[in-house]
Amino acid sequence: MWLFVAFLMVPLIEIALFIQVGGLIGLWPTLGIVVLTAILGTWLVRSQGRQALENLRRSFGALNDPTEPLAHGAMILFSGALLLTPGFFTDAVGFALLVPGVRNVVFRELQKRITVSSVVSGQAQWSAERPPREDVIEGEFEVDETPRDGPSGWRRH
Repeated sequence: MWLFVAFLMVPLIEIALFIQVGGLIGLWPTLGIVVLTAILGTWLVRSQGRQALENLRRSFGALNDPTEPLAHGAMILFSGALLLTPGFFTDAVGFALLVPGVRNVVFRELQKRITVSSVVSGQAQWSAERPPREDVIEGEFEVDETPRDGPSGWRRH
């Protein structure tokens, strides 16, 4: 139900804001602001997106819980979609989500509503309570480090 209300209210808010701002400063300055916020938002999303991706890589590299970097990346992606959507309200929410402090508050609120049962990283370990699956075939392998011919890495026989 709340999603229906959001889809109904956001366009109405945007139309009202366009009428109000356009009446105050005129058509062309209003359109210029919309285009400028889209360009600035795209630049900010790209730079913060790179940083979020690096944080996610570090989290995976250290075998830490990747929940927070993933959530921040998703919020940055969502803010990018909002900033590319023409409008003042969506731009305000999009820019707000680019502020790390705001994302931290949103993340903490989401953590209260969502329960993560487990996060597993690294190698699989079998426990006495849970025997190995029957559809898994155990085997051994060797790494063939002989030089390869050509750019594809395939050997000629």
